[in-house]
Amino acid sequence: MKILKIGAEWCPECIIMRLRFAEIEKEMPELKTEFIDIDKNNDIKKIWSIEDIPTFIFLDKNGQEFLRLQKLVEKEDLIKVIKENNDK
Repeated sequence: MKILKIGAEWCPECIIMRLRFAEIEKEMPELKTEFIDIDKNNDIKKIWSIEDIPTFIFLDKNGQEFLRLQKLVEKEDLIKVIKENNDK
């Protein structure tokens, strides 16, 4: 599983989520994530049909999206989703 974290440097909710993910990534170093800044990679909006930020796209081992979360998500909820889908 890999998580695409799509946001922008200026976005207040993105900053909050970046801090939450930093804590999770420290606790779960095996977790694969990638941050994509929509201001630096404008094509990402079309590629992944991004309507709002932050957006978190969960990809399975084949790179296929199986879950999408948006806006603020509590750390505990993220950890639960990650643990439930870690083998995908």
